[in-house]
Amino acid sequence: MSTFDLVVYILFLIFVAKLQFVSCRGSFSSDPSNQQQLDKVLDLPGQSFNVSFASYSGYVTTNKESGRALFYWFFESVVDPSSKPLVLWLNGGPGCSSVAFGLAEEIGPFHIEKDGKSLYLNPYSWNEVANILFLDSPVGVGFSYSNTSSDLLSNGDERTAAENLEFLLQWFDRFPQYKENDFYITGESYAGHYVPQLSQAIVRHNHNTGEKVINLKGFMVGNALTDDFHDHLGRFEFMWSVGLISDQTFKRLNIVCDFESFIHSSELCEKVQDIAEEEMGDIDLYSIYTPPCKANFSRPNHPQSGKRKFGILRIAYDPCTEEHSTVYFNLPEVQRALHVQDKSPSFKWETCSDLVSDNWKDSPRSVLKVYRELLRSGLRIWIFSGDTDAVIPVASTRYSIDSLKLPTVGPWRAWYDDGQVGGWTQEYDGLTFVTVRGAGHEVALHKPKQALTLFKSFLSGNSMPKLDLFSDS
Repeated sequence: MSTFDLVVYILFLIFVAKLQFVSCRGSFSSDPSNQQQLDKVLDLPGQSFNVSFASYSGYVTTNKESGRALFYWFFESVVDPSSKPLVLWLNGGPGCSSVAFGLAEEIGPFHIEKDGKSLYLNPYSWNEVANILFLDSPVGVGFSYSNTSSDLLSNGDERTAAENLEFLLQWFDRFPQYKENDFYITGESYAGHYVPQLSQAIVRHNHNTGEKVINLKGFMVGNALTDDFHDHLGRFEFMWSVGLISDQTFKRLNIVCDFESFIHSSELCEKVQDIAEEEMGDIDLYSIYTPPCKANFSRPNHPQSGKRKFGILRIAYDPCTEEHSTVYFNLPEVQRALHVQDKSPSFKWETCSDLVSDNWKDSPRSVLKVYRELLRSGLRIWIFSGDTDAVIPVASTRYSIDSLKLPTVGPWRAWYDDGQVGGWTQEYDGLTFVTVRGAGHEVALHKPKQALTLFKSFLSGNSMPKLDLFSDS
């Protein structure tokens, strides 16, 4: 054999070996249980500490024809994940990332330092007591994407619910060890639509298949967009009652915006809200008693609910966490560690997408009809509200709950955390309402300890804690 023939033969063998490797890897990836291992996060940049739990991140394709794929990040419970419930967290917008808010600012185990490169542990993470699954939904949000660009211009409530259901069905195939665990859905803000709509889709899917394909036990939403009329009514009343707006603007808001859509409001309603914005000055409507972030950081023009221009803030610590998240999740090494779909040169990550929000299609004026259906299904349903939020304030949520006309089974009372009033609660037939004192729109951001107490009570199905009286004897 000549030298030339030998070289050709060797190259042929290398080519065949590569084909076999690609073939093996492809079949390995297509196996759901094997894909689970491929999704495992092995080396997270900025993590200088050890943890006792595993996390997984990656994509689930929800529509092969269009190439729509949703990004998730899953954290096992700190202790005995096999016996703990599985909880899905959804943020709203529409167009805001659950990784940006729920995970990195609120209930996730890892939060981001000021340098935008380092992580620290959240001592009040909800994975202390449950397995937590964060989902960026719909496509165009966070790391979720579509190969069909027009998909980002056609998102809406109906398709989001259907694809979130498809995501879950495939995710449970990839993680079959959690199929029998109690499953709950939680979220906040515009997830006041997503959470009950997805719950409804699951209940109907289980009914249509004749079996409990997904072991849904209940859902909980916070500062949730629920009913446009009641949400506007309570919002304007709250802003006026705490002295944020004038009598005249309060009256004009009620006249012009009372029956308007939160997502598709009229130009006239927007103009009156602009007047209200000027009267309120440079404050954060999501947490009216805390200072805003003064960093040179421009946030996309929507707040998880509605279309106002106010930033997300913190109490007691750094108010600019959103800026730090933007730095961290745009680091190429972070995206590689999280198995983000290859982009060139890298995936541009945003906390919220104006493209998704501005082009949102169907958004029903109310989801109270969904509540009425689900209240008959036996699910555990809780609604909570931070009482310093002026976007979807306590008053809005109380108006919506009152309209359901549910019998009261536990009267209005204070609940306690470490001997201090944590908020107030009332129990209805089929629904529990809880307020969190001093918390803004993102309850777990401002009151993380109290939020964990709330979460534990929800999972256990117990009433919120009462004051424990101790004697010296």
